[in-house]
Amino acid sequence: MSTPTTPTAHCVSRAEYCVIACAEAWRDNGEVLASPMGLVPSIGARLAKRTFSPDLLLTDGEAMLVGLDGEVEGWLPYRRHLTMVTGGRRHVMMGASQIDRFGNQNISCIGDWSRPARQLLGVRGAPVNTLNNPVSYWVPRHSPRVFVERVDMVSGVGYDRAEAAGVTRFHRLPRVVSDLGVLDFTGPDHSMRLVSVHPGVTVAQVRAATGFDLAIGSGPGDGEAVPYTREPTAEELRLIREVIDPQGARDREVRG
Repeated sequence: MSTPTTPTAHCVSRAEYCVIACAEAWRDNGEVLASPMGLVPSIGARLAKRTFSPDLLLTDGEAMLVGLDGEVEGWLPYRRHLTMVTGGRRHVMMGASQIDRFGNQNISCIGDWSRPARQLLGVRGAPVNTLNNPVSYWVPRHSPRVFVERVDMVSGVGYDRAEAAGVTRFHRLPRVVSDLGVLDFTGPDHSMRLVSVHPGVTVAQVRAATGFDLAIGSGPGDGEAVPYTREPTAEELRLIREVIDPQGARDREVRG
């Protein structure tokens, strides 16, 4: 079995690789509203804006557009926010209590819908998000309980259901970032594929932590060859550690 090449840097934490992987979701997005949900995605979005995606729009989580240092740059009323969502000018990175091989996501309940064993957030805006603008996902604990064969309830719409319903025009799920690696939906029939593993993680570990057969490699003949998640630059590390998250909160969300 092929394995990734040993990385050159040894002082980068697992959380910092996750930040880099999340930031890459917004590369080349242009002037769109970045809507990260979760600490690591939020650090990633701010890093992307400070480096390779300067046109990203960030908010304070409520109704204000903010700059790099949190200063208010403009007002974003709800009606304008909805216009951006329905017009595809927003890229959300949501969480997922469950996600399947085609990207169907569940944040509503665990167990049968008529009598769930556990009530979660509810469907919220997941259907509208996934059908109208790009949606990526962040999973801080990659496990078979999250990466499941079939979600208990569909909140965010995956590729198979979007195609069956004929609503694929604006549907796009660019990537899934977990504490083990990066995945996308370029496998057979838009199924999930392992794109990279974070340094210190093996392909076998990702397989064992996934509750369905995962496509590996970029095409026929690649076997189990999967690269490592890219290294952060020295400037990116400085920004993460000294400017964006000097308190190191990222390491509390992702155990190294």
